[in-house]
Amino acid sequence: MKYQKILPLLLIPCLLCGCAQETAVSSGVPESSKTEASAVEPAVSDLFAMDTYMNLKVWCMDGDAALQEAAVLISGLENTLSVTNPDSDTSRINQNAGSPVAVSDDTAVLLREAVQIGAESGGSLDITIYPVLKEWGFTTQEYQIPEDSRIQELLQHVDYTQIQLDGNTVIIPEEAQVDFGALAKGYTSDKLMQLFREYGAESAIVSLGGNVQALGRKTDGSLWKVGVVNPLSPSENMCILEIENQAVITSGNYERYFVGDDGQIYWHIIDPKDGFPADNGLISVTVIGESGLLCDALSTALFAEGTEQAVRHYQQSEQFDMILVTEDGKILISEGIEQNFENISTMPVEVIAHAG
Repeated sequence: MKYQKILPLLLIPCLLCGCAQETAVSSGVPESSKTEASAVEPAVSDLFAMDTYMNLKVWCMDGDAALQEAAVLISGLENTLSVTNPDSDTSRINQNAGSPVAVSDDTAVLLREAVQIGAESGGSLDITIYPVLKEWGFTTQEYQIPEDSRIQELLQHVDYTQIQLDGNTVIIPEEAQVDFGALAKGYTSDKLMQLFREYGAESAIVSLGGNVQALGRKTDGSLWKVGVVNPLSPSENMCILEIENQAVITSGNYERYFVGDDGQIYWHIIDPKDGFPADNGLISVTVIGESGLLCDALSTALFAEGTEQAVRHYQQSEQFDMILVTEDGKILISEGIEQNFENISTMPVEVIAHAG
């Protein structure tokens, strides 16, 4: 397996925080030009949920109330979707494999989206990969390199096309298991943007374990700036993106990994085709788009697809932009973000044109 030397540090796309006037996350403007909303100080919340640290900022008149409701929303989704909560929809689906299970609207939405994105990615996103992920120890941190025979045995039950969904009733095959880890945080940030809009906010930004999503622009009318981590040097950013009403979500081989007894590095993004960590020429994939759910799912799917197929996937879609980092140290960016992209690394950049 090919691999890059990786620093023992977990970092994912982070907000660029300024000082004094908060020039990156928020900003000050002359008092005379401030609207009532922009004059409001941001309501800020830090919390730990979905096994990650989260930061929420919203500018609106009832910011504290919005954040209180946001915390309830996050907790509710975690309780519904967590694969480790025995009372969650996910656990009930897995515990009753082969039988129909009634699920919430949120779970039904994720199931439909997971099946659709699975089809669009040629199976590179497959939410039934969970038993294989467990076998590698990525869910328990009891890491191991499974026997090939065991992986082949588990792969017999990995097939997202066998998920049956009728309204809010789902059936998965016996011995199959699902996990929404590749979609849950992106879906959550979508729901947070919707909630903040209902509170009248025109500016908000959230980082859910590094999954960044922004509402509108900063209060001075400028674009949000988001830094994307350099996978070859995770203590540094490799580029700066300017965004508006978009999510920026990254998957990389530097996030969760272990070093095997054979001295090789094994990461948590599993290729459903062979049950091993995806090793198809990419070390980092960042997806930019209006839907956090789609960006979250595609960051995993494109990583597993590999460079050539990821480029084709982008060229056949109108829904997202992307940044790919190849194992030989090149940055490939889609043309839709070219004007809002600043390379601050030493890696060369190539722009990928859209087929349309």
